[in-house]
Amino acid sequence: MSNAKMTPDVLFEVSWEVCNKIGGIHTVIATKAETATRKFGDHYLLIGPDLQHEGVNPEFEEDVNLLKNWRQAVYEKGIRIRIGRWKIKSAPIAILVDFTSLFSQKDEILKNLWEDYHVDSISGQWDYIEPVLFGYAAGTVIASYVEHFCTSTEKVAAHFHEWMTAAGGLYLRKASPYVATLFTTHATVMGRCIAGNHLPLYNDLTRFNADELARQFNVMAKHSIEKSAAAYHDGFLTVSDITANECKYLLNREPDSVTPNGFENDFVWTGEEYDTKRREARHAMIEVAEACLGHKFTADPLIIGTSGRYEFRNKGLDVFLDGLKQLASSDKLQREVLAYITVPTGNRGPRIDLQNHLADPKNPIDESQYKFSTHYLENPTWDPIVNSMNGSVLTKADSKVHVIFVPTYLNKADGIFNKDYYELLVGMDITVFPSYYEPWGYTPLESIAFSVPTITTSLSGFGRWIEKQREHTGVEVIRRDDYNDKEVVGAIAEALLGFSQLSDEHVAAARRSAYEISKSLLWEHLYAAYENAYSEAIESSILRTNRAVLDDGGAMNEQINFVRQQLFVERPNWTRMMVDKTLPKRLHALEELSRNLWWCWNANARDLFENIDPDLWNVCERNPIAFLDKLSVDRIKHLERDETFLSQLDAVYKQFCDYMNEKPDPKSTSISYFSMEYGLHSSLKIYSGGLGILAGDYLKEASDKNVPMTAVGLLYRYGYFTQRLSAQGAQEATYEAQNFYKLPISPVRDEAGNWVTVTIAFPGRTLSARVWKCQVGRTDLYLLDSDYEDNLEEDRQITHYLYGGDWENRLKQEILLGIGGIRALRKLGIKNDVFHCNEGHAAFIGIERIRDLVNHKKLTFSEALEVIRSSSLFTTHTPVPAGHDAFPESMIRQYMSHYPDVLGITWEQYINLGKTNPNDPNEKFSMSVLACNLSQEVNGVSWLHGEVSKDILGNMWPGYFKNELHIGYVTNGVHFPTWIATSLRRLYARYFGDGFEGHSYDIPAWQKVHNIPDEELWNERMYLKNRLIKHIRRRFSDPNQVRLDSPRQMIQIIEGIKPDVLTIGFARRFATYKRAYLLFTNLDRLAAIVNNKERPVQFIFAGKAHPNDKPGQDLIKRIVEVSAMPQFVGKILFLQNYDMELARRMVQGVDVWLNTPTRPLEASGTSGEKCVMNGVMQFSVLDGWWVEGYKEGAGWMLPMERTFADQHYQDELDAEMIYNTIEEQIAPLYYQREQDGIPHAWVSSVKRCVADIASNFTTNRMLIDYEDRFYNKLAARKQAITEGGYKLAREIAAWKRKVSAAWDQVRVVDVQRVKIDKEAVFVGETYRFEVKLDIANLRPEDIGVEMVIAKQIVGGQSVNVTRTVGLERSKAEGSLVTYTLDYTPSETGTYDVALRVFPQNEHLPHRMDFALVKWA
Repeated sequence: MSNAKMTPDVLFEVSWEVCNKIGGIHTVIATKAETATRKFGDHYLLIGPDLQHEGVNPEFEEDVNLLKNWRQAVYEKGIRIRIGRWKIKSAPIAILVDFTSLFSQKDEILKNLWEDYHVDSISGQWDYIEPVLFGYAAGTVIASYVEHFCTSTEKVAAHFHEWMTAAGGLYLRKASPYVATLFTTHATVMGRCIAGNHLPLYNDLTRFNADELARQFNVMAKHSIEKSAAAYHDGFLTVSDITANECKYLLNREPDSVTPNGFENDFVWTGEEYDTKRREARHAMIEVAEACLGHKFTADPLIIGTSGRYEFRNKGLDVFLDGLKQLASSDKLQREVLAYITVPTGNRGPRIDLQNHLADPKNPIDESQYKFSTHYLENPTWDPIVNSMNGSVLTKADSKVHVIFVPTYLNKADGIFNKDYYELLVGMDITVFPSYYEPWGYTPLESIAFSVPTITTSLSGFGRWIEKQREHTGVEVIRRDDYNDKEVVGAIAEALLGFSQLSDEHVAAARRSAYEISKSLLWEHLYAAYENAYSEAIESSILRTNRAVLDDGGAMNEQINFVRQQLFVERPNWTRMMVDKTLPKRLHALEELSRNLWWCWNANARDLFENIDPDLWNVCERNPIAFLDKLSVDRIKHLERDETFLSQLDAVYKQFCDYMNEKPDPKSTSISYFSMEYGLHSSLKIYSGGLGILAGDYLKEASDKNVPMTAVGLLYRYGYFTQRLSAQGAQEATYEAQNFYKLPISPVRDEAGNWVTVTIAFPGRTLSARVWKCQVGRTDLYLLDSDYEDNLEEDRQITHYLYGGDWENRLKQEILLGIGGIRALRKLGIKNDVFHCNEGHAAFIGIERIRDLVNHKKLTFSEALEVIRSSSLFTTHTPVPAGHDAFPESMIRQYMSHYPDVLGITWEQYINLGKTNPNDPNEKFSMSVLACNLSQEVNGVSWLHGEVSKDILGNMWPGYFKNELHIGYVTNGVHFPTWIATSLRRLYARYFGDGFEGHSYDIPAWQKVHNIPDEELWNERMYLKNRLIKHIRRRFSDPNQVRLDSPRQMIQIIEGIKPDVLTIGFARRFATYKRAYLLFTNLDRLAAIVNNKERPVQFIFAGKAHPNDKPGQDLIKRIVEVSAMPQFVGKILFLQNYDMELARRMVQGVDVWLNTPTRPLEASGTSGEKCVMNGVMQFSVLDGWWVEGYKEGAGWMLPMERTFADQHYQDELDAEMIYNTIEEQIAPLYYQREQDGIPHAWVSSVKRCVADIASNFTTNRMLIDYEDRFYNKLAARKQAITEGGYKLAREIAAWKRKVSAAWDQVRVVDVQRVKIDKEAVFVGETYRFEVKLDIANLRPEDIGVEMVIAKQIVGGQSVNVTRTVGLERSKAEGSLVTYTLDYTPSETGTYDVALRVFPQNEHLPHRMDFALVKWA
């Protein structure tokens, strides 16, 4: 067959560097694509990895309509792709493949590679696994394309570059065998390793055992797949003779073809533009050098350049610098030389002094800075270039050779030149690339393309190619081998000296020669080698598969492809149209009031809506927007003429306007508040339980107190579920979609009227979320919603259900909340002082804030970390380790693998932010640990929960003990106006004094409850109880709300529930630790209590169990079963579909609130707090808030301490105590009536309950505590740390880096202490303790030493530190420093004593901020 007939009909090219610039392969493929596109058109498709450039890959432009239907077919195979155009001149089709969805299949994929090709992946880490999965995914995509668009007779070739894509070709060999596969190695894995480890690659090449060395260097997996790829592709290619020789001996296969790398020179300027660019480049380089060096060039210097990756030996930077030193020492050098080394490495941004000086030469250069670098080097002490120059002739003031190091990418945003690399290269006179290991070498090729002569070596592929050319005046090739470095140094110096002495005429000739050579490397001359390789590979594949091909150029396929594409039916694009009505102008105030949740905690506003039509108000579930929408036109017209109503409306609206117009104190600390849920009103279903109710109350309190707070959450389409129970008590969860346009939320629009959205890069696609605003009085709550057409179906579901879906969906929710939330605030221009993260759900806010500082403020990761920690508070609401969300590393990697690069850290550093033990590969990524690491302050939600949280999180700071930790607490409270019964609030206002009905609840004023007559307070309590009983009777009379076995059971319940009976309530989320079952431990005992003729008791239960919580659902079923037993009918009730409205009725209407959690699993618990303000007394285990709230005579308690370790025994004991307390204390007190029928002793307890307990547990007190303990402190810290261009943040980060680097070298040399185990210690006597340390290269003031005194440690008990006493620095000799303490005991007792060594810095907020510890 002729090669012409073997030309591919379709060509795929796969590389890690498609739309992803890393190195030279990117240039190879991007430039070659122009020629390939001319030949193949849109049948040339490039495939690269989708590495999530935060939604915008600067090299890629997505076209959502291109191959749209096929893309959906690929999605259905579990692989996400984006299709569009590579933004290069030829604009070829590019397919970006997300391989992260294969993480869960990695073991199976690697196993198949072993079984099919003996690829040994056993030692492969993630830097191997990710590329393998990408290659596999790319192969899957190619196979799918071929299946959908190609006939079996078409010729298809797939070209894979480097080992990172090899799995694709190996996959196709099995899955789509008719595809001809080619594999190019640009540089072998082992070649790089051997050269990088300073072994004689070239001299000993024939003697190396590549497999054995691969094991030794721990690259066996990469070498193995490269070796298999060389053996099992239809064509094996490489780019130079030098690499072909490597392949022969290291991969045991000679390549089928050598395809030299070419380029397109369309990026090279010509004519006048070239001359202008060259002048500008020289001026810039000379100006920067003169500023750095403090040296003026007297004449035009010879400008030399080198660039590339920072491989000091392999790229020849070592011999280049030594060559410059030899050149500088030459007496023959008559011309000043300026050498630029543009090699990116770790840096902390451009030098500010240099920036200022270039902007205005009057600004001085900071002499303390390293003058040979344009940027702050991250680690100058260990930098090879710096170390090579130090002490050499190159650093002397009189040297004729001057070196400037540019350690950053030249991308027009470097901060000094603000040019790209070519814009400096064009101004150079000559370049030097003396590589030891360079399979091809693009940098010298780029140089000659710009007519800049270059020096290279015989060990580069480019150099070998040059040596074959007849004339190459513009390129000098220095002979190099494994052992002649000294010769190379001399040759470089000699060549540069010779060039410096050339006449202008000879320089011009060299520049012309360089340019002419570059033209012979254009793709138009070199692409034929690829065409031949493709033809040979296709021929090889035909022989391998014994198949037939067509030779008509594929014209017969056009109709087939057309028919195939019709198989994918386009879906209609629906656009939703909302038709609404507006109120008359006179009633517009009603519309405005309905759109702000202020109405729901202001009685006058609530009454205003309800009195319009009480029945319709209840039908609409007290949702004023739905209510106004359903109001008849006649009723609206009537209201427009009703003067009484209008005067009420005007009064309420004025109250609202006055409230909204009150300005906050400009000195107040502003807060960004993040929570997964908010319980604001039952009509807005974005809450499930205690966390949501608390967050909703907190926003209302912030509004009332006029604290500038902005909240962020998610807008759930279905929210939490609606609960229905079968007659047998089985819970049925139904989800009802919310109509967002009938809720008190509105779209947030930009100045152009467009809906504000935020985007987040997800694997293989971009997630988009709309921003809505909910006005909570004066507090704005922004809610993110992904459920709309711009997203894939799987991503629309992110905001469908609160706590719904699998763990992957939970992670997506938390990414959206944290990262999307910060982006939303940024887009809206909202800047606050402090960021408050509730639970670990929102912990990614810290990551996104760091990203912003790194990208836009040019801080390093460690500097940005100091800034965001200084203004971050993490509140944990969870009392058990299992309640803290944690995700497997593979899942985090799937969604966030791009973040380390963006932040400037490694993957290990990133994943360790969420780990307590960084060395444990199996530890999951904990969101709470992440939140702790990114927050300066951490707190629990009650005193006891703060202590429990120290136990749960304390392992993060192993050098410190529980009672030393910085974890604090603020006990939760409840929003008084929301939860107090309206009638009771008005009663309090009459007696408590002026202002109490406003928003300040003066705690002493609550004592005035004792002034309320017993009768008046009792009547109010009975009114509220009667209201609850009526509500219950209505519910049980409605078959739509309650399912019962028979009408008779309904009658029994309605008649059985009575307002004059002692009523005990239990309502909460039904988790097993809440122990709702305790009451049913002894049914005979319980029956005696509820049926006591003189002192009967009735119990009302309500609550939901999570749909996945079977034990919780079983509890509900058991209660319903018991309540249906004859002895309990009408005495024990379970009310279904517990929500905020039912909660309000219960906490206001029962007599006693029962709470029986397993100690100490109640973080705070706020339902009891809602009760006590309504005069409902609490009977609870001493746990959560009740530990602080309980007052004898104002409620009842079960003790905090456990009696039995066995939970079953403890449950039995607690149940007996509950029965006894009800029978012997609660019921007698309730039924103890005086002649007037009022239980005065009970009312007295109610008053104590309100005065002494309720007063301390409002969100008003809670918010004040947060301000005093955390917010104001954090705001002050943030201001200090960001002043002066983040000066303190930079200093602290630098100090921590220095101490961390030296900490392993800090050692205890000697310890002198009292031999307390052998001799007695007496009060009043003085004893000396002395510690001698070798502090390495640290300063003495960087180290602190202290004596830690703890109570005697017995068995496995936790350490209780009673005090610490610092040792003083007494002597310093070099790096040896002595610290001493003369200690005088003041108290008798048995103590344990230890000596702790720690880093010390007055600017740290607390020890846990930098918790390195050694023990002496």
